[in-house]
Amino acid sequence: MNPSQEISIEYLAYCRRRLLTEYFPRIQKCFEELSEEDIWWRPNEGSNCIGNLILHLSGNVRQWIVHGIGGAEDIRNRTEEFSERGPLPKMELLEKMEQTLLEADRALERFNPANLLEVRHIQHYDLTCLDAISHVVEHFAQHTAQIIYITKLRKSGAINFFGSYFPAGESPSTR
Repeated sequence: MNPSQEISIEYLAYCRRRLLTEYFPRIQKCFEELSEEDIWWRPNEGSNCIGNLILHLSGNVRQWIVHGIGGAEDIRNRTEEFSERGPLPKMELLEKMEQTLLEADRALERFNPANLLEVRHIQHYDLTCLDAISHVVEHFAQHTAQIIYITKLRKSGAINFFGSYFPAGESPSTR
């Protein structure tokens, strides 16, 4: 295997790991801390609540990876992601997110790394698969940070993420 192939394979593994085993558990931890009411709280009508962010992330991942990379039908309704006022049960939202991430993970697992520079039409854009996958990971990270911030606002304090990720004696800095 040449270095370019190795990098492509590692890049896809990195993206899969970020979405499913790093960002999603942080969202799950936030959901453990929050009530149903907290999930739908918004500081004002111009801001998103966590419920809308979860619907939006699920739609984005589905459209860009499950559809754009994996070839499934595009069923996204972006407007509904933001217009929903709930309260949809928080476990229903979390299950929707997990199912979408598992489908995306399967699409990335089946994806041929040699096709990262292939151009696809996703949403309204013609872009490489590399760009599309990168977009999703970056977008997911940004909204995960918003969910964490809203959780901290509602719970007034820190959230212990790393206790569940790292064995005793390890921390993010030792990895």
